[in-house]
Amino acid sequence: MDHINVKIFATEGSVVNWPELIPVFHRWIRDNEVPGTPIDVADYAHVPNGPGILLIAHEAMFSVDNRAGRLGFLYNRRTPAEGDVTAKVRDAYDTAVSVAKKLEAEIRGVKFEPSRFEIFVNDRALAPNNEETDRVVRPAVEALCAGRVAGVVQIVAESADPRTLYRLQVKPAA
Repeated sequence: MDHINVKIFATEGSVVNWPELIPVFHRWIRDNEVPGTPIDVADYAHVPNGPGILLIAHEAMFSVDNRAGRLGFLYNRRTPAEGDVTAKVRDAYDTAVSVAKKLEAEIRGVKFEPSRFEIFVNDRALAPNNEETDRVVRPAVEALCAGRVAGVVQIVAESADPRTLYRLQVKPAA
């Protein structure tokens, strides 16, 4: 199972000055400050509820994302990673949290909450949104939460619609 993505949601009240991200991401490319081989920056901040500003690397894309009006930091793994599904989920989560915290330290106005996130597989052919994919991915997410997230969490499928990506929302239990 590859193409595992993690979006760490921003805390309530966070705001982003989109143009401020561009020079930060360009410096990260120049100084090789993110995992992998960083290549370019793309500005989609003009797209409502869209992908925001992306730092594109060979292995992954890093972005401050606003899909569905939910601000967060997105790690989008593009190439195969090593290990089993649990290791891949853990690696994607750890990378997302690490780079999100790095970004928090460099820009004002946004904080990310590692206990509120979503994990999804960005490949409907590899991981259709169905029970079989859930049987493979959900235990890996549960193991991640047991080892990385303090407190009790809820893990909820976003949608059962087979036309959408398989996506799990994780948040602290009410």
